Amino acid sequence: MKNAIVFGATSGIGKTLTELLIKDGYKVAITGRRLDKLMELKNQFPDSILVKQNDIQEVDAVEKVFHEIVAEFNTIDLVVQSSGVAYINPKLEWSKEEQSINTNVLGVTKLYVLAYNLFRKQQFGHLVGISSIASIRGNRSAPVYFASKAYQKAYLESLYIKTKTIKSKKVIITEIRPGFVDTAMALGEDLFWLVPLEKATNQIYTAIKKKKRVAYVSKRWILVAWVLKISPAWLLKKIL
Repeated sequence: MKNAIVFGATSGIGKTLTELLIKDGYKVAITGRRLDKLMELKNQFPDSILVKQNDIQEVDAVEKVFHEIVAEFNTIDLVVQSSGVAYINPKLEWSKEEQSINTNVLGVTKLYVLAYNLFRKQQFGHLVGISSIASIRGNRSAPVYFASKAYQKAYLESLYIKTKTIKSKKVIITEIRPGFVDTAMALGEDLFWLVPLEKATNQIYTAIKKKKRVAYVSKRWILVAWVLKISPAWLLKKIL
């Protein structure tokens, strides 16, 4: 039986992905702030889930929880980072900016470091980070969210490059870049190309099993990414 950890499993992509992993034979440690939501999953799959309540903003607690899971499972095959916060914050309210940085940058980086160092020690493992199409360019209404996803994109790419130093060549880094998925994280109203949660998660799991370096969800968001990459900033200033 393979072992996985899903950070941010209380709802949305993290929760649905946990269900897919269990159906595929994994034993899964799930984390998140809302213990009641974690226990709902535990009650569905009592023999396949280990619950660890955790707020990823508390970086010292992230390390403690991570090591507790490793001690119980012994080895970890897959780590999925699905935690995150998203605010539309055009007035740049600092409390929202700070929470986004603490979660999407500090907490996420701590987890990436823990996972990478474990996999280097094991000489195998698969780290999956859920970033966003937002990682491609900036945005006037949610600057810190878009910036934090760009940070995650660069950090995961750096870890991928860094795997060259691992002799076994069995450490995999995957970045998932969803567009608009029908979850609480979707920013704004009247969103186009809004992907149902089940469809998005199935595509994410397919990308994980294929050990993709980067995957867009849904696949048609590759077109949006291409347009964003080639568009000059002055044009984005007019239309975004």
